[in-house]
Amino acid sequence: MIEIITLINAKLNDFVWGVPAMVLILGVGLWLSCRSKFIQLRKFGSAMRCTVGRMFKKEDAQSGAVTPFQAVCTALAATVGTGNIAGVAGAIALGGPGAVFWMWISALLGMCTKFAEVTLAVHFRERNVHGDWVGGPMYYIKNGLGKHWHFLGYLYAALGVLTVFGTGNATQVNTITASIGTALQNFGLLSDDSVFGVNLVVGILIAIMVAMVLLGGVKRIGRFTEKLVPFMAVLYVILGLGVIVLNIGAVPAVLKSIFVGAFTPAGFTGGVVGSLFISMRRGVSRGIFSNEAGLGTGSIAHAASDIKSPVEQGYFGIFEVFCDTIIVCTLTAFTILLGAPVITYGVTAGAELTISGFVNTYGNWVSIFTAIALCCFAFSTIIGWGLYGVRCLEFIVGSKVNTVFMVLYSMVAIPGAIVNLDLLWGIADTCNGMMAIPNLIALFLLSGTLVKLIHEHADSKNDLTK
Repeated sequence: MIEIITLINAKLNDFVWGVPAMVLILGVGLWLSCRSKFIQLRKFGSAMRCTVGRMFKKEDAQSGAVTPFQAVCTALAATVGTGNIAGVAGAIALGGPGAVFWMWISALLGMCTKFAEVTLAVHFRERNVHGDWVGGPMYYIKNGLGKHWHFLGYLYAALGVLTVFGTGNATQVNTITASIGTALQNFGLLSDDSVFGVNLVVGILIAIMVAMVLLGGVKRIGRFTEKLVPFMAVLYVILGLGVIVLNIGAVPAVLKSIFVGAFTPAGFTGGVVGSLFISMRRGVSRGIFSNEAGLGTGSIAHAASDIKSPVEQGYFGIFEVFCDTIIVCTLTAFTILLGAPVITYGVTAGAELTISGFVNTYGNWVSIFTAIALCCFAFSTIIGWGLYGVRCLEFIVGSKVNTVFMVLYSMVAIPGAIVNLDLLWGIADTCNGMMAIPNLIALFLLSGTLVKLIHEHADSKNDLTK
């Protein structure tokens, strides 16, 4: 039965992430970029000043909302996760070094896509029965498009509810237990016979902690993520930069393998990866899996911000993709290509490949720090996706089952800690691709509204460069 499900999912995944998906993802990103006059480049400086500047401001959110910085931290909590570590490793192993180039291209266009998602989510959001701001793709479909498009909103929300249990929880917990187990085994503190028991205890503890955060509401989620996300990002960036500095002499060769390998992957993978499209597909799909530009999920968190200007909150979308993919994913790629002793192309790889790059550079002691980083990344992703799941379910049936959903979502951490999740990773990848379809259609149809909002914001700022 498992073999049949695996085969069906593989076929469906090939279709979802095939040529039509690449055309839709890159095409909509390019369309939005052209219509906004490449706002992600034209206003990059403004976006950085607007976002980084807010990090150092102390401010309290209005009732039913979070601060703009808490909103971006909640979104980053979901995006800066195992996709940055395991996802990049898988892209390189299956697509060659050139997959990194296509990851960068998807991020360049994705900065505009996510800007559009966040801007529209804030513009079309609404208050729920508890007085909280709610928004996201399902709401800008509902409030921005005609009634005959509403089915897209419900389709998106339904796929979101199904996806969060795998993408947002079980696979993340599995990464936490794997990283803890690797660190303990490197120091001889964990025997093979004890692995199951330790994993079970870790799963139970995670379930309790997730429930405590999620049941506290959107404000507690915001306060939690604004403390955890900066800590884990700084820790990982320091470790990644160290790998580059210690292997600085090999950087030119790695850059060549990325740029040349993007178009002729066979020369850098021993012929194992021979297709440009395979390299492109792996890079784009894993880039989106990491930064979620095109999925629309991050805009759900941004919609809870108390900011008045949709465009200014949209700048956080540009900042978010830049940090997630251009910085964190790039550091992961260089850690693998510079530090990993062996890369077996054509074979699925995950976090263990990234960890090997760190360990080979620093020694076994660094496995403790990588375990901490992985745990922070994965746990923050669980929290962020928990909020997404609640909002998607609330859109379909209302808020009366929110508490039940959050308890069930938290409990998924237990089986996630003790079972093999290879199939679930594949299903999660397929569901992510399916979520992107209704969202990208909506973004294309609402591109005129986006341009109007950009012009209105420019007029309000007396910006003659619009």
